[in-house]
Amino acid sequence: MPAEEPWLRCSGCGSLLYRKRFVRLHRVCPDCGAHARLTARQRIAQLLDPGSAREIPVPPTVVDPLRFIDSRPYPQRLAEARRATGEDDAVVVVTGSIGGRPLVMAVMDFGFLGGSLGVAAGEAVTCAAELALRDSLPLLLVTSSGGARMQEGVLSLMQMAKTAQAMAALDEAGLLTITLVTDPTYGGVAASFATLSDVLLAEPKARMGFAGPRVIKQTINQELPEGFQTAEFLRDRGLIDGVYPRAELREVLTRLLDIARPDVRLSADLESGRQWLVHDPEQLEHRSAWDTVRRARAPERLTALEHIRLWTSGFVELLGSRCGSDSPALVGGVGLLAGQPVLLLGQQKGHDTHELVRRDFGMVTADGYRKALRLMRLASKLRLPVISLIDTPGAHPGLESEETGQAGAIAACIAELGTLPVPVISVVTGEGGSGGALALAVGDRVLLSEHAVYSVISAEGCAAILWKTAEAAPKAAAALQLDAPSLLRHGIVDAVVREPGAGAHTDPMEASIRLRDAVLTTLSELLPLPGPRLVRERRARFRRYGRLQATALSEGRQR
Repeated sequence: MPAEEPWLRCSGCGSLLYRKRFVRLHRVCPDCGAHARLTARQRIAQLLDPGSAREIPVPPTVVDPLRFIDSRPYPQRLAEARRATGEDDAVVVVTGSIGGRPLVMAVMDFGFLGGSLGVAAGEAVTCAAELALRDSLPLLLVTSSGGARMQEGVLSLMQMAKTAQAMAALDEAGLLTITLVTDPTYGGVAASFATLSDVLLAEPKARMGFAGPRVIKQTINQELPEGFQTAEFLRDRGLIDGVYPRAELREVLTRLLDIARPDVRLSADLESGRQWLVHDPEQLEHRSAWDTVRRARAPERLTALEHIRLWTSGFVELLGSRCGSDSPALVGGVGLLAGQPVLLLGQQKGHDTHELVRRDFGMVTADGYRKALRLMRLASKLRLPVISLIDTPGAHPGLESEETGQAGAIAACIAELGTLPVPVISVVTGEGGSGGALALAVGDRVLLSEHAVYSVISAEGCAAILWKTAEAAPKAAAALQLDAPSLLRHGIVDAVVREPGAGAHTDPMEASIRLRDAVLTTLSELLPLPGPRLVRERRARFRRYGRLQATALSEGRQR
């Protein structure tokens, strides 16, 4: 074979690139960031630990079931593809490890008849899923396909059902599945196994959809939006979890695989949190409820993401409801908390006007609650404890939220939390406003920061409705009993976490450390409990609220 030219031209920007440097950069243009297409073997070499890959043979399948001929016989096309790629078909299955974490991997090669989904490719993906199921391993799918293989007719169509059922079996077994979307991923692959994984990642500018843009444009006779069907377009609409440059993929995958490791355990000083937990309201300083409201809203208090990143290692944020939108006010993802894999949810505000506006002031839309619902179900599948951080004036009050079913989305979250067979710890860190807060607060344990509030309505809203003037907000705050001593006395929260100094806003880092330690102490008490008991006791907890006997018992305990 002739030697490769030392220089090549970027297909994205046209820059002249030195081939060896281009290869060292994982075939990514240093000028424009364009990601050149990789073969299946190149992808395996880039992602897996060196020397860990072991190819898994795929059982033989039917060849040319329709005796298809277009400009030339289908067997001839197959032979040409095999010579060009060195592969038997469009999917290569291997076992190996990433960052020392074992997994099964099925990788598509676009060079083999456009990565089309035929019976052999469908069999390979299904075998990979069955191997992951047999050995209780995570499954990573790397997709690149133009769609179904037309030369195999309806048998190709059936591969969508076959692979989807194989993915469903992994869901039932509680095994982590990840898809890495590469350019392009269309048709039957996008509409089956590619989008059924727990986590969907994509390379920059990778395109994914059911129908291609040319078909769509011709059908509707309209101009398509800028960046239509690209990874960034999909991310912004909540259809994938994240977009990562090729050089970052191994690290992100390692973090995700960490949450599926069976050998990780909570490892921390579990006594340190006890000193900050207060269970008796008489041990708390009593101040005006309105003063507490103002402290709860202090912009210096840390946001949910700041708490999460301080508390965890290897946190990976997961985006989107998968229903066509996202809410920047609701953040969630997975990470390790003192070595324990957890799922974290939080209502995100900000410290300045720009960030507050971008995050909708922490007011979550219907799609944000649907994202939370998706992540709750992921926690249930993977047996991850759920930690929710609550800081919101209330759910988003906009027209679009009502049009997209805000009430139903909140209700679904409340109901789902009651069914999770894993520990659920809810922490009100600032404002706990109405049903928007409760959607994340149906926990086994509900903790409250000392100067946080939790209420059916804001003090201003209550004042405007009942006193007919917002100036009565301090009076409304007192009447609502939304402060820590009152909430503890009514049994709404299980414990209050002491804040440093005059409040968390005066020493945000110390306040976050105290919250983390309190969460760890509480988590250690819940982890040994079996799932059915957690669900039973969680439901019993909320069943008691408002019953006369339960109220009397609560008051008796306080006396």
